[in-house]
Amino acid sequence: MSKADRPDHPKSAERFNEEQATYAVRGADQPDLEKGVAAIREVLKTLPRNPGVYRMQDARGDVLYVGKARALRNRVTNYTQVAKLPKRLQRMVSQTRSMTIVTTRTEAEALLLEAQLIKRFRPPYNVLLRDDKSFPFILLREDHAFPRVQKHRGARRIKGQYYGPFASAGSVTRTLNALQKLFLLRSCSDSYFENRSRPCLLYQIKRCSAPCVGRISEADYDELVDDAKAFLAGKSTGVQARLSKLMAEAAEKQDFELAAVYRDRLRALTYIQGSQTVHAEGLGDADVFALACKAGTVSIQAFFIRGGQSGGHRALFPAHTNDIPEADVLSSFLVQFY
Repeated sequence: MSKADRPDHPKSAERFNEEQATYAVRGADQPDLEKGVAAIREVLKTLPRNPGVYRMQDARGDVLYVGKARALRNRVTNYTQVAKLPKRLQRMVSQTRSMTIVTTRTEAEALLLEAQLIKRFRPPYNVLLRDDKSFPFILLREDHAFPRVQKHRGARRIKGQYYGPFASAGSVTRTLNALQKLFLLRSCSDSYFENRSRPCLLYQIKRCSAPCVGRISEADYDELVDDAKAFLAGKSTGVQARLSKLMAEAAEKQDFELAAVYRDRLRALTYIQGSQTVHAEGLGDADVFALACKAGTVSIQAFFIRGGQSGGHRALFPAHTNDIPEADVLSSFLVQFY
C-alpha cells in the first residue's frame, strides 16, 4: 500500500469518501419539490447566521450543489422561496433530501473551502472551475543558495515550500510585504540578483538583507529562512520571543532606530498570523473529532489539519450505540478509525 492510499494520509481517497452508511436518506427517489423544501426547512431550524459552506444532497447522499454564504441562514432560506428560483434551481431543490453544513470564521475561509469541495465532489449544479489551481500561494523557493519568496499560481513544479491558499492576490501581496519586513528575504529574480553591484531600494527601506552584494552571510541568511519556515508552519512563538528580546536589547543600548526595526518586524509578524485564511491556530498536523448524540443517533465529525491548514472533513455515524456512554463510543471509534 502506498503512502497516499493509507487511510491516515490527508489526501487519501478512502479518508474523504463518505460511506453509504452515513447517508441521511437511502435509496432512489423521484424529484419532489415539496419534499425538497421540507428537507431544507428542517435544516433551517438549527442554522446559524455565521459564514460557512453548505452541501445539498439527494436521496442517495450524492452531492448536488456546494455553496458558500456570509450568513448561512439567510442564504439557505432563499431556497425555500421556490417561486423566485430559476427552473434549474427548482429542479435542484426538488432532488434535495439532506444538507451538510460547515461553519467558518470568515467569508474568505468559506470561499476557499467551497472551492476545495467543488473539486472533490464535482456537483452537477455547480459551475466547475476549469483551473483547479486558481488560488494563489506563497512560495519559498529552494533552488538557489539564497532562497527567494514570491507569489505562485498553478502547478507546483518549482522546488520549495508552498504556503496557502490565500483568498485573493491582494492578500498574498500584503502578506509578502509583511514577510519582507519580518524576515528580510529577497524577492528579486535570479538574473537581477546576479547583476547587482550595490543594494537596491528594498535594502534601504529594510525589506531585504541584500545577500546579492554580501551584506549578509549565507549562514545568517539560512537562519532567516529557517525562521520563515518555522513561522509559516505555525511555530511563531520562538520567532516572536527572539524579536522581542532583540528589540529590548536595542532599546537598552539606546539604539532606537534598530529597536524601531524590530518593532516593525513584530507588527509584521502579528499581521501574517491573521492573513492565512483556512487556518487552525495553534495546530500543526492534527485530526480533530467532535461527537454529538440526538434521538439515539450518534454523529462524529472528523476534521483533518495538515501544516495548520484544513485538509477537509468527514461525517461518520457509528452503529450499535444504544445505551453506550458517549465517551465509550468515541474511544471505541478512535481505536477502529486508526
